[in-house]
Amino acid sequence: MRNTAKLTTAVLAAGALTLGLTGCGGDKDSASTDGPLIVAASPTPHAEILNFVKDNLAKKAGLDLEVKEFTDYVTPNTATEDGSVGANYFQNQPYLDDFNKKNGTHIVPVVTVHLEPLGLYSNKFKKVDELKSGATVAVPNDTVNEVRALKLLAAHGLITLKDGAGNSATPADIAKNPKKLKFKELEAAQTPRSLNDVDAAVVNGNYAIEADLKPSKDALVLESPKDNPYGNFLAVKEGQEKDPRVKKLAKLLTSPEVKKFIEDKYAGSVLPSF
Repeated sequence: MRNTAKLTTAVLAAGALTLGLTGCGGDKDSASTDGPLIVAASPTPHAEILNFVKDNLAKKAGLDLEVKEFTDYVTPNTATEDGSVGANYFQNQPYLDDFNKKNGTHIVPVVTVHLEPLGLYSNKFKKVDELKSGATVAVPNDTVNEVRALKLLAAHGLITLKDGAGNSATPADIAKNPKKLKFKELEAAQTPRSLNDVDAAVVNGNYAIEADLKPSKDALVLESPKDNPYGNFLAVKEGQEKDPRVKKLAKLLTSPEVKKFIEDKYAGSVLPSF
C-alpha cells in the first residue's frame, strides 16, 4: 500500500493524468540549455504559479518556459531524471529524499517556493472533537505524506506515536489511539475523493484545492507553517542547477510578483516560503 512506485499505475488507471506522457518523450532534449525549459508540475497550485510566471514575467526575463501537468507524484521525478523534462515543481524535501533513495534517482532542490498545509477534512463532522469512536480516517499511502498525516493527528491529540517512530511511521507505530480510529491508506490524489466514504481524510493542500476545498476555512485541523520542513521547491537533475534557464526561473519564482500572486489567489491555503 505504501510503495510510491505504485502511484503512477493506479493514477493512470483512474484516468487522472491530465497531460499525456507522450508529450514528454519527444525530440526535444530538455537537458540542453537551448530551447524552452520544460517543467513538470502538479496542476494546482504549481502549474498555476508557473503559468503566471510564463504569462507575466518570463518573456521580459528572456525565459522560454513550457509547463507540463501531471497529477501523480512519480512521473515528474522520473521524467526529470531521464531528461524528458528539464525541471519539476511539486514536492518537498522529505519526499524527494525518500524518492531518490528508493528509485536511485539524482534529483536535487533549487529553490523553495511555497507551503501547502496538510489538513484533516470531513463531510460528516464540523469539528475534530466530533469524530466518533471507531471512525475511519483516510491517509496518504506514500511514505512521507503518511507520516506527515500521522504527525498532524498526533499534534492535535487524536493519536500518540511510539517513541522513535521517525519519518517512516505507519499506523502500526501508533502507541495510543483513544478514539480507536481506523485508517484507510490511499494514494494522495484519492484522499479528497474518499470523503463520502470515510469519516475524515487527511488531504495534501494541492489536492484539497483541486477538490474545491479551502484549507484555511474547511480543514478541521491544519498544519502550522512554523518551522515546517514540507515547503515545495523547484528541482532538477543533479548537474543542471547552473542551467541559465533554471537560474532565471528560480529568480522569478521567488519574486515579489509571485509572492503577491500566491497571497492574492490562494488566501492562506498556499503560503509563500520566501
